[in-house]
Amino acid sequence: MRSADGVEDYLRDPLGRYLAGESFLHWYASADLCGFVLWGRPGEAQVRRLVQVLDVELAPARPHASLVDARRLEAADPMAFAALVKYMQPRERAFSTSVLKQALVRPEGVVGAVVGGFYTLLSGAYPSRAFTGPDAALQWLGQPEAEAAALLAELNGLVAEATGQSPLLRELHQVMRAKLPEVNLSDVAREMGMSERTLQRRLKEADTSFQSELNAVQVRMAQTLLRESDMKLTAVAVEVGCASLQHFSSLFRKLVGESPSGWRDRQLQGGAAPPPHANPQGDVAAPPTEAAAHLSRPPEVPE
Repeated sequence: MRSADGVEDYLRDPLGRYLAGESFLHWYASADLCGFVLWGRPGEAQVRRLVQVLDVELAPARPHASLVDARRLEAADPMAFAALVKYMQPRERAFSTSVLKQALVRPEGVVGAVVGGFYTLLSGAYPSRAFTGPDAALQWLGQPEAEAAALLAELNGLVAEATGQSPLLRELHQVMRAKLPEVNLSDVAREMGMSERTLQRRLKEADTSFQSELNAVQVRMAQTLLRESDMKLTAVAVEVGCASLQHFSSLFRKLVGESPSGWRDRQLQGGAAPPPHANPQGDVAAPPTEAAAHLSRPPEVPE
């Protein structure tokens, strides 16, 4: 698939093309199959951008199957959720003339429950079903196994390009998040279908390490807890698998550039971020790893 040059270009000629946004990628593999991928923590602004693109699936589009892959979502923003519902409710009948059926691949945990509940707010104008993996979803949509595998490989590559993260690290982070607070190399490697030595070798080839990626996941999860709950810092440290508050604070400051309490206060106040990897004394921290860099700034995504 080829990249479209903006929303208008994509709406005019979507077949065999895709359009990437800050937290989404909409694609139109063929006249019979299209869909979109969501990742990270899309807010209301990102969802409003997405719904502009969703018009591409309305009539006079040829009747097609649709795949919504939300397994990479890390949080469900209430305002973003409401914006999507507000867009879909008055358009359900219009979508029913072009969408034959829609499969949703939902994330795990609470976020998955929220995402899965989306369809309960709609009238069910076309068949829809939730899945935990894309293979089963595409099979339900009637895609042959070989074609489904090729499509998923291409989509994984496009998402990796859009987010700046390799498929290996994305899968690794998903497994690690699910296992927090107790994460170890043996269990993670086994779940990823490889030996410990192979996983370590592949991470070395990617110029990172198991511990570096685990630290990045711990801090990313801590950011979510700090922003979305009133948990005390000690409780957050335990939840993400840090041995002590001192260890947690040191790790957080190393990767983010400020203390956990300072970061939380700034999020609540909506203030601007300090320069990445500069501490309050003005000292510049050591160059961040690829994983750590994603904690202090959003990925650059082609529009």
